[in-house]
Amino acid sequence: MSGPQILFVVDAGPQVGGGHVMRSLTLAGALEAAGASCRVVASPIVSALMATFTPRMTRVEAASGERRDLAGAVEAERFDAVVFDHYGLGETDHRTMSQGRCALVIDDLADRPLSADLVLDCGPARRAEDYDGLIADGARLLLGPQYAPVRPEFAALRDTALAWRGEPVGRVLVALGLTDVDGITGRVVERLRPRIGEAGLDVVLGGEAPSLPGLTKIARRDTRIALHVDSPHMARLTAEADIAVGAAGSSTWERCTLGLPTLMVVLAENQRAAAQALAERDAALVVDAGAASFEPAFDVALMRITTDAGLRRRLAEASAGLCDGLGAGRVAEVFLKLVAARAG
Repeated sequence: MSGPQILFVVDAGPQVGGGHVMRSLTLAGALEAAGASCRVVASPIVSALMATFTPRMTRVEAASGERRDLAGAVEAERFDAVVFDHYGLGETDHRTMSQGRCALVIDDLADRPLSADLVLDCGPARRAEDYDGLIADGARLLLGPQYAPVRPEFAALRDTALAWRGEPVGRVLVALGLTDVDGITGRVVERLRPRIGEAGLDVVLGGEAPSLPGLTKIARRDTRIALHVDSPHMARLTAEADIAVGAAGSSTWERCTLGLPTLMVVLAENQRAAAQALAERDAALVVDAGAASFEPAFDVALMRITTDAGLRRRLAEASAGLCDGLGAGRVAEVFLKLVAARAG
């Protein structure tokens, strides 16, 4: 007997980045490993990311990521359950598109009513009461980083990576999002170059990132810089790095899985709460790209993380304690039980 057909409705773009797509594809992989069949309703931006990272995953083309075009694409499909990872959709959209079928909403905001049987929010400071009045009484919540959908190759490298955290800084990973919001990657690399000595810089960004042309020219002259465009090797790069400068989005949990000491850069309002929670747990150093004091604050934090081996070890231990990289399987198990119960 074939497993359930699960449809994903996902957002991506210059402002929200590609994290929604990557974590949804990770969850889809876990669901398919458990016997489900998954398809993704894909706007042109989502489709491009999928073509790069998961070309074999089935796509349902939508004209755009706007609710009208997404709803039209969903309406033409047959499915047993639906997963939403789209901040622009709320309760009415979820109810209309799910058509009475079992629904999972992946959220980070707790800022609007949702229509879902299951809500996933990986925020380290998220509490059940944050969703009071926003979800139906019977809806189930999966809260915290232990449920974060992290690609399985990260968990596979966890023990090896954790065994040597705190070593001298020889490689720095710069991963500030594939879409490179406001050219933040180029700005950060320019601050790093005169301050990291002979350490190598692994810089990860997307093929359409605004910083890419400038960084390509710089990398021709600065042999410390290795550019990784739309890289399929993030787990290896994260495991091999000694520190990271990383965005405060869903890639946070990849770095935590491997205990990578991180100078975290907040790029959007919705990232602040999670970043603050990590800072309070000594799991990351945090700076805000939108703050007037960003550059001096960045320099101070960089000096601390590069010169203090004890700090790096503390950051590694605390971050690794938050997330083990096995969340996708946990979420898939719970969701498939709900889908089966609804079908029965």
